[in-house]
Amino acid sequence: MATEVYLVRHGETMFNQLNKVQGWCDSPLTVKGINDLKRTANALSQVHFDNMYSSDLKRAIDTVHLMKDANVVSDIGKIRKLPEFREVFFGTFEGDDINQTWDQVAMAAGIGHEDYVAKIINKVGLDKFREATKKADPRHLAENTQELDKRMIRGINVLRDLTKDEQRVLLVSHGDFIKTLTIKYWKDSDGIHDIVFPNNGSVTRGILHDDGKFEIVDYNIDAEKL
Repeated sequence: MATEVYLVRHGETMFNQLNKVQGWCDSPLTVKGINDLKRTANALSQVHFDNMYSSDLKRAIDTVHLMKDANVVSDIGKIRKLPEFREVFFGTFEGDDINQTWDQVAMAAGIGHEDYVAKIINKVGLDKFREATKKADPRHLAENTQELDKRMIRGINVLRDLTKDEQRVLLVSHGDFIKTLTIKYWKDSDGIHDIVFPNNGSVTRGILHDDGKFEIVDYNIDAEKL
């Protein structure tokens, strides 16, 4: 039995608002973030889910509980937290200014000063961008493509085992993780160049097939338009 996966990006956080790098570090949802999530939750309130999951970061956990509390057609028990679906890890850059960080990554990638991430990725490719992020990180802790890809595959395998008897589930994850997953598993992506960053509270739909194959079928959709 194939499982339909609604990947929801968490709501806006304080670090999102302050333009700070936010991977494994955490910050609380803003008032705007909560209000936007209420609209997403209301739009999904009549969609039946067999289960709901989230990453183990608090902004995702707070988001999934808003989805759970608003849903009137699903009987969801305790939320299972999946660390495999955490945001991308940015190492020493966690909490730093985003534009300053990308400028350092661009310099490490050998393309000179540039603080617009899409331009960097489209110029050097996603793999080299991840390698440049690790290289620019003073402690070289940031995830590169190999490390992130391994975690994504592990996450899909974990989700497959958990949802083998479930037809539709909701999973709250993070912007860069969902985007990178989509670049890898969406037919409309070439696997190299950047795609638009998913909005807070947006829905990306995936299908997890019986044979373990995973594919993205819709990306960055406003829940009210589903």
